[in-house]
Amino acid sequence: MRPLALYAVVSISGGAVLAVEILGTRILGPFYGMGLFLWSALISVTLAALAVGYALGGRWADRDPRPARLALLLAGAGLWLIAVPWLRHPLLELTSGLGLRAAVLITSTLLFFPPLMLLGMVSPYAIRLRARRLEEVGRTAGDLYAISTVASVVAAVATGFWLIPVLGVARLMSAIALALFGAAAIAWLGARGGRSPVVAAALVAAAALAGLSMARAQDPPRDGVVFAAESPYAEIRVLDVDDVRYMLIDGGVHTAVEKSTDRPLHPYVVVSELAHDLFPSPGRMTLIGLGGGAAANAFSWRGWQVDAVEIDPLVVRVAREHFGHREALVPVARMDGRRYLAALDGPRELIYFDAYGSSSIPFHLITDEAFVLAQSKLAPGGVLLLNLESLGWDHVLVRSVAATLRRSFTHVVALPIAEPPDRRGNVIVLAADRPLEVPDAALGNPLEVAGDEYEHWRVLQRIHAWDNRFEPRAEGARVLTDDLNPVDIWAEEINRVARRELHALFAHQAGW
Repeated sequence: MRPLALYAVVSISGGAVLAVEILGTRILGPFYGMGLFLWSALISVTLAALAVGYALGGRWADRDPRPARLALLLAGAGLWLIAVPWLRHPLLELTSGLGLRAAVLITSTLLFFPPLMLLGMVSPYAIRLRARRLEEVGRTAGDLYAISTVASVVAAVATGFWLIPVLGVARLMSAIALALFGAAAIAWLGARGGRSPVVAAALVAAAALAGLSMARAQDPPRDGVVFAAESPYAEIRVLDVDDVRYMLIDGGVHTAVEKSTDRPLHPYVVVSELAHDLFPSPGRMTLIGLGGGAAANAFSWRGWQVDAVEIDPLVVRVAREHFGHREALVPVARMDGRRYLAALDGPRELIYFDAYGSSSIPFHLITDEAFVLAQSKLAPGGVLLLNLESLGWDHVLVRSVAATLRRSFTHVVALPIAEPPDRRGNVIVLAADRPLEVPDAALGNPLEVAGDEYEHWRVLQRIHAWDNRFEPRAEGARVLTDDLNPVDIWAEEINRVARRELHALFAHQAGW
């Protein structure tokens, strides 16, 4: 087999490994969240599959080193990748009863171990084909592994920076399969006496199947899915269910509004508006995490001068196009929230952290260092507001966040939303260096708005949260720092419950 052809085969194989590993996070992220466990599982599966592939590939090559067999490995990996979208949902159902760690590890193994193992067999097999003398083995192995690794680097950068946002997950997976069939064809053409019509027909059929998968992935979304796309940071969907519009980021609901009016339907948004009543008049507010813009709009409508930061430009676009967010009223910076805080100009009366999900809690935005930075940007009497999701009012996450905040603030109050108190739900945490009191008159009277169903619900949410306010227990709670921060571990059970409830809610929608 010609060296150039062999180098091409090894490059395609090496690039496919890293691309598949990164794609795995997007394939499973909507179901398990983009947390530490998913990344750990996929990295572990990739390394284990490559280790097994290296061992098997070397032994297989010693027995019968033929390019035609190399083509078989590549084609087999391509066929498995085409099947991944069809295998995903049955495997997710099969492992749904397990805990998050077991489910994500088993599902990742069943989906990605076979193709990655086959790709791992390619390099040792290619070395055996290329080395003609014992004196050449070291240099040959070094050259081929270097080529494969460089291709992996290029594929990793291209996949994360450009290909996923441009092609989407399903089309990119099919494109990788198509590339592997092309590599198999190169290997097959390099085989002496191996150019059988049957093999040629099989490769053409496989390539046609991959092309068909790509075309199918371009079908427009149906059954309430208004928008679906990939960004460099997440999978984002907009779903309409009756008169409710949802924004889902990696499968988690981040915004819910009344479609006809854009009024927020997440209880935490209307409860967080109680922060407005802690001040005699509106001031300046910074929002960390835009979502669909419901919280930004709620404070802007009340007269606050709001600026926001959102790391994902696609989230900003979706908020503008599908949730009525207007950047003329609430400008949005596209960058990391902590970097934005560090560069913030002028003091703020209110800083609102709304970047925490059930599975994707940015660890650097929930530490003592982040809260100290936020405090330094507050005006005298200013308030820090956090929206947490937890399993119950007294969850370890709530207690540790409170313990961490007390290092910087003298008053920390939690406003619970879920009922009963041990249910999954949001908890609004307020922190300040002054007493936090809302006048009773500001809460509203449900009897006065009994004829307006939405206002009645809104007033009841506010009263419930304020009447049940409490100071979280901090005894024995861990202070969260940049160095030691186990929020991914604590979020595991929250994520499992949230995903189960979410899948039940959207089970009838396309793609669930």
